[in-house]
Amino acid sequence: ISINVGGFKKKMRSNTLLRFPETRLGKLLSCHSKESILELCDDYDDTKNEFYFDRNPELFPYVLHFYKTGKLHVMGELCVFSFSQEIEYWGINEFFIDSCCSYSYHGRKMEPDQEKWEEQSDQESTTSSFDEILAFYNDASKFDKQPFGNIRRQLWLALDNPGYSVLSRIFSVLSIVVVLGSIVTMCLNSLPDFQIVDSNGNPEEDPRFEIVEHFGIAWFTFELVARFAVAPDFLKFFKHALNLIDLMSILPFYITLIVNLVVESSPTLANLGRVAQVLRLMRIFRILKLARHSTGLRSLGATLKYSYREVGLLLLYLSVGISIFSVVAYTIEKEENEGLATIPACWWWATVSMTTVGYGDVVPGSTAGKLTASACILAGILVVVLPITLIFNKFSHFYRRQKQLESAMRSCDFGDGMKEVPSVNLRDYYAYKVKSLMASLTNM
Repeated sequence: ISINVGGFKKKMRSNTLLRFPETRLGKLLSCHSKESILELCDDYDDTKNEFYFDRNPELFPYVLHFYKTGKLHVMGELCVFSFSQEIEYWGINEFFIDSCCSYSYHGRKMEPDQEKWEEQSDQESTTSSFDEILAFYNDASKFDKQPFGNIRRQLWLALDNPGYSVLSRIFSVLSIVVVLGSIVTMCLNSLPDFQIVDSNGNPEEDPRFEIVEHFGIAWFTFELVARFAVAPDFLKFFKHALNLIDLMSILPFYITLIVNLVVESSPTLANLGRVAQVLRLMRIFRILKLARHSTGLRSLGATLKYSYREVGLLLLYLSVGISIFSVVAYTIEKEENEGLATIPACWWWATVSMTTVGYGDVVPGSTAGKLTASACILAGILVVVLPITLIFNKFSHFYRRQKQLESAMRSCDFGDGMKEVPSVNLRDYYAYKVKSLMASLTNM
């Protein structure tokens, strides 16, 4: 029969095609009417007995080679997706790809997924950064209509954008020093050498550390009030996560102060003193204030926020593994090992083992228990490693986006009002928006 593929003509023997009757060309030989023939090809000339296919003529030689040898070969310069669609049209399965090309073919087919993810990540990074820059400019433009707008804008930029100017760098360094000083004094206060006990046997804080604590609270309060005073939008101020952290860093002190006053005035409410002790321990969360001055901490927060599925997957894997190995260890060790005599105790052992911490407080003694522990440790390594790559990729994406955003913000100049515009690639931004719109329409 005569085959015409996009202008490439070739005559093929019927017995060659009948070797693969399930392919498109093999099915042509079983057609007995023109209508059935046209269901398999694009046109048919009954005078010449020629079948026409509107397909890529450059790929058809690979199909011919398949009918002659029974094997498919894929050249390195070919697009694997185009080749896959082509052989699917001709009814040839990927199973027939020869072993010399199979590994490279399937590997190249998987690589574009990673490249597509990285490209999409870059597009989202550009788009998200552009949206945030527009929001930044929108906030900066609100000062133009407010009294002392230019001065307030400069103060806002200095307080909310570390690294924007010399003033903002100095303020950032002072804030970091006060935060670290507050944390260090809290840690030193827990040492026996610095602990003071009053006449009633109640612990008191060292007066020197108390001075440092009061200075830190005064600084944090001033910092929060100053940012609130120069904020472009008072209603949205406490919707920002970093501002909430600043608020939470000083609330324990003021709540503790109020509780102590209440306890002194009403001795019957002495139990509230325990609440004050718990609130004092919450001072450690001041370390989160460093996120305002650290790109890595902000990127880590964004990663945890948008990686809840991966984190949930990790916890699910650990829960399944812990449940299985704890029961196995309990069954083997319950009669010989007091540390593994209950399933809850085995949960602790399995958790420590699967996370590869290995405290060694509880260990199996029998040979079967040691083999179970070995399997538990190996399973823990695999379980922990699997979702880490996904989380790391997201961290890299958010870190890159945050660096782009900071670089764009630091290049802004508002000396005499709004003059410059953000430096971004509008073509990429527009293309991304159109692509998202077309994807939405396709799904609908």
